[in-house]
Amino acid sequence: MGKKQRTQFICTQCGYESPKWIGKCPSCDQWNSLREEILETSKKGASTAQVSAKRAPVPIKSVNIADTDRIMTGIHEFDRTLGGGFIPGSVVLLAGEPGIGKSTLILQAAAGFQGKVLYISGEESASQIAQRAARIHAASDSTHLITETSVEQILYHISAEKPDLVIIDSIQTMEVEALDNSPGTVTQVRESASAIIDSAKQNHYPVVLIGHVTKDGSIAGPKTLEHMVDTVLQFEGDTHHSYRIVRALKNRYGSTNEIGIFEMREDGLAEITNPSRLFLNERDREISGTAIVPVLEGTRALLVEVQALVSPTPFGYPQRVATGFDHKRLAMLLAVIEKRAGHRVSTHDVFLNVTGGVRLDEPAVDLAVCSAIVSGLLDKPLKPGLVIAGEVGLGGEIRSVSHIQKRVQEAEKLGFTHIVIPSGNGKQISTMPKIKLITPSTLFDLFSSIF
Repeated sequence: MGKKQRTQFICTQCGYESPKWIGKCPSCDQWNSLREEILETSKKGASTAQVSAKRAPVPIKSVNIADTDRIMTGIHEFDRTLGGGFIPGSVVLLAGEPGIGKSTLILQAAAGFQGKVLYISGEESASQIAQRAARIHAASDSTHLITETSVEQILYHISAEKPDLVIIDSIQTMEVEALDNSPGTVTQVRESASAIIDSAKQNHYPVVLIGHVTKDGSIAGPKTLEHMVDTVLQFEGDTHHSYRIVRALKNRYGSTNEIGIFEMREDGLAEITNPSRLFLNERDREISGTAIVPVLEGTRALLVEVQALVSPTPFGYPQRVATGFDHKRLAMLLAVIEKRAGHRVSTHDVFLNVTGGVRLDEPAVDLAVCSAIVSGLLDKPLKPGLVIAGEVGLGGEIRSVSHIQKRVQEAEKLGFTHIVIPSGNGKQISTMPKIKLITPSTLFDLFSSIF
C-alpha cells in the first residue's frame, strides 16, 4: 500500500492556501475558488552551508547596465502596447478568450521579428500551426515550431536552439515533471512560469506567455502570475464585431493603459491606423441623442460616439440601462441634469450606448453623455461637426480634463468644426487651433447655447 499523498486547497485567484475546503476565500473574497492540489513535501535544494556564493552583492554604481534597445516586430499597434517593442529578458503575458486571435497575433509578430523565434505549443500540433501561418501569410524561415508540455524539455530545447524570442502557447498546458500535480493547476502554472522566467532573465531573451481568461474576463490562474511577469497584455474583442483591442494592463518598461486596435480578416489581423474613423464610420449626423467625445487611451486620443435613447416610461419606475458606461455614474449624471440644468428626466426611460463595444470610464465623457441625453429628451440633434469633452460635478459645474491639447488636435484632424471644452481648459491651449472652441462653465450655460 503506497503512501497517501497530502493535499491542500489553493485559491485559483490569489493563491491563498488552506488545509481544508472553504466556500469563500478569506484573502480575495471569491466564492468557490479553492481547488484541491497535491502538497509537495520534498523540494530540491541545498542547505545554507552547501550553497556556493555564485552571486555576491555589488555596489549599484558598478552594475553594468544592459543594452535595452527595443526589438521591433513590425506591427506598430502591437509594439505600441509593449512600449516600443520587446526588451531582452522581458516576459510578456498575453491573455484573452479562446478563439479571440491570440495565436494569430503572435504568429504575425513572430514573422516580423528580427531574429530566431522558437514557438512552443502545448495545445496544437505543428501542422495546425503551420496551416494557420500559411493562411495569414506569417510563415517565416526564422520561426521554429515544437509541440511540448514538459518545462524541463522546453528549457533543454531553448538551451540548444538559443532563440531570440520564445513563445509559450499556452502556459496553462505546461508542467514541471518533478511535481505530481496535473497541468493547469495553480502549482503547475506558478512553477512552470517561474522556471521559464528565471531562464529568460539569465539568458536575456524575451518570452511571450499566452494565457486564457475566465468567464468574468479575468486572467486564469493565480494572481501571482501577473506579478511575476513584466508586461500583461489583455486581448479583447467582441464576437459581433470584427475589430480586436490589445490593452496593456501592466508594463514595467513602458506606459500602462496603451492599446492597439486591429481588425480580424480572413488573412489575419490588420492594423487600424485611424481608429477614430472606424468608430464613427456609420454615424448618422441627423439623429438626436448622439454626441462625439474625444477619449484618451494611453497616449492616443480617440473619437467615440455616445448614443442615448430617452422615452417616456410606461411604468412607475423608469429604466436606466447603460452599455459601455458605468450604471451608477449614469444615475448621478441624470440627477445633475434634472437638479442643475432644469430638464426633467425622472419620468423617462434612459438607454445609453457607446458604439463599437468600447467601454468608457474616464471623467471626460460626462459632458458628452449629458448632451446626448438632453438631445434625446428634446429630440433635437446636436449641430454637425461638434465634439464635446468635460467632467461634470454635482453642482452642475464643468470641470477641466487632462491632455486637452491631444483631444482638440484629434477632433481637428478629422475635420470637426466645433469642440466644447471646460472653461478651465481653454486657458491651457498653447496654440490656437482652427477648430472653434466653446468653453462653458456650467451645464445650464452649455445647453442654453447648443439647444
